[in-house]
Amino acid sequence: MKMITAYIRHEAFEPIREELLTKGFPSISVCEVKGSGRQRGITEQYRGSSVTNYLRPKLKLECAVATEDVQAVVDVILQHARTGNVGDGKIFVQAIEQTYRIRTGESGEVTLQLHPEASGEVHG
Repeated sequence: MKMITAYIRHEAFEPIREELLTKGFPSISVCEVKGSGRQRGITEQYRGSSVTNYLRPKLKLECAVATEDVQAVVDVILQHARTGNVGDGKIFVQAIEQTYRIRTGESGEVTLQLHPEASGEVHG
C-alpha cells in the first residue's frame, strides 16, 4: 500500500478528482495549504505599497492506494496538473505500513476497496 501526496494548483483539482472517480479511486483527502519552493515570491501592490507573498496557495491531495495502482493515480495527477511552468507542484509516494477501517475493524488492502453496497451516498 502507498500514500500519494500531491501539492497542486487549485485549478487542477476538479479534472483530477473527476478522472480518479471514473477510474475507481473515489477516496481522496484535500486540504488548502500554503508553501514556497522554486516559484518564489509574487510581488503585488496593496494600498499603494509593494507586498511580496512568499507562501503560494496550493491544494494538498492525499490518496491511499494499492501498490499496483500507484502509477495510474500518478499519471492522472501529472496529466491534469502539469502546465510546464514553475509552481505546478510535487507528488510524493510513501509506503503505508498498515491501514484499518474503523467501522468494521478490517485491516490491510481490503480497507482501500469500495464495499459492494457502496452507492455513492454519504451517511452521517
